[in-house]
Amino acid sequence: MKNNKNPNSRKIISVGQIVGWLAIFALAVLIFNKPGAKQTELDYSDFKHKVAAAEVSDLTVAPGVITGMYKNAEGQFAPFKTVRMEDPELVKELSAANVKYKAEQDNSWVGNILFNLLWIVLLVGLWWFIFLRPQRSDGKSAMNFARSKAKMQDPSQQTVTFKDVAGCEEAKEELEDVIKFLKNPKKFQKLGGKLPKGVLLYGAPGTGKTLLAKAVAGEAGVAFFSASASEFVEMFVGVGAARVRDLFDQAKKNSPAIIFIDELDAVGRRRFAGIGGGHDEREQTLNQLLIELDGFESKQGIILMASTNRPDVLDPALIRPGRFDRHISVPAPDLKGREEIL
Repeated sequence: MKNNKNPNSRKIISVGQIVGWLAIFALAVLIFNKPGAKQTELDYSDFKHKVAAAEVSDLTVAPGVITGMYKNAEGQFAPFKTVRMEDPELVKELSAANVKYKAEQDNSWVGNILFNLLWIVLLVGLWWFIFLRPQRSDGKSAMNFARSKAKMQDPSQQTVTFKDVAGCEEAKEELEDVIKFLKNPKKFQKLGGKLPKGVLLYGAPGTGKTLLAKAVAGEAGVAFFSASASEFVEMFVGVGAARVRDLFDQAKKNSPAIIFIDELDAVGRRRFAGIGGGHDEREQTLNQLLIELDGFESKQGIILMASTNRPDVLDPALIRPGRFDRHISVPAPDLKGREEIL
């Protein structure tokens, strides 16, 4: 079984861990320091005067602190606290003033520790569930946002061939050499033959460009990676470029393979178009795609195919020789082709 881990996933996860720990720390601070009623700190002597004047109530007498309600300058009862001192006469004075109180033992710290440990365990469990849980095979882990969403089909799953495609005989003929190369790349390499790195299928909607790309993979019996160009661009900057890198890494590990990008104009439009310039995330994705096209050679057994309805809006750097240097028109079928389709 091939290992499809992205070499850049370590950097992504480390950044996610830092962000996650900061979020957990902020959440812990909010939980453990919840704002409560403001307590007025009284001197012990003032507290004793309040007791003598029966201006305190609902006291909680703990070994180190006394809390309760006292009558302030406005004549209203408000919460207070004071540091308890060694005062053997305190209980007698409280009883004489008819002040209600309750005693609290010195084992409250055990409950506080258990309470804090419970929250820590819950936060660590939440952190593990979201970030550190092993990545699931369905690709829905929270840290998989930078993974490519391309769907991979093994050669055994390929059922579409040229027999299933009708009405575009000229395009099928132009793709024959691509199929022959993928079937026997060593033969072409010995003769010094080189194939184009990118094949661009263009034509009106519904002419069968995607089906044609699937048929090429089915005829060649190689892995087929299909993705829509719109899946690369997200609201997070850099995600599109990371997904392009991951897609090519997966294809290299499963070579020979075909990478098919549908609706290429979603990320391949001309850069710096418009008054305000281009979309930064889209341009980063396009730049990464250009880098990947320059980075692999035909001997690696990878063919990049793409389809578009608008070849006129594509960036010139994308369709120059050495990248998408073969452009195949997929027109609407003629009368004979329509009969074959029917």
